This record gives sequence, structure tokens and C-alpha cells, in this order.
Amino acid sequence: MNKLYNVYVFYKEGFSNLTVGKTLWKIVLIKLIIIIGFLNFYIYDKSIDTEYKTTDKKIDYILKNLIQEK
Repeated sequence: MNKLYNVYVFYKEGFSNLTVGKTLWKIVLIKLIIIIGFLNFYIYDKSIDTEYKTTDKKIDYILKNLIQEK
């Protein structure tokens, strides 16, 4: 537990002394949030509801994936 606290203090003191680095880290975090949001909304939007519209197709898909061997 003491090692974890020492790591926390190390990073806290390091980031508190930054001047330009704080702005750069804010830019990096904003870009990551935008990229992750874009990927989740446009690329990873593949669910059973978007792929299969009827209940029968959903049931067939689930049964086929449960039965198939790997």
C-alpha cells in the first residue's frame, strides 16, 4: 500500500510542476475523448438491433452462434 501511495505522490508532484505540459495533456485527453466517441458512434455501432430487424432473424442468429463449434 505504501508503494502505491509513493507512486501517487510521485505523479502528483510531477504534474503539479508542469506549465506547458498541462495544456498538452488537456489537448491529448480532449482528442482521445473525441476519437473514442467517434469510434463508438460510427464504427462500433453493430448490435443485434441494428443488424437484424425482425425477431425471427435475431433468434436465428443467436441459435446459429450458440450451436456452432469453434
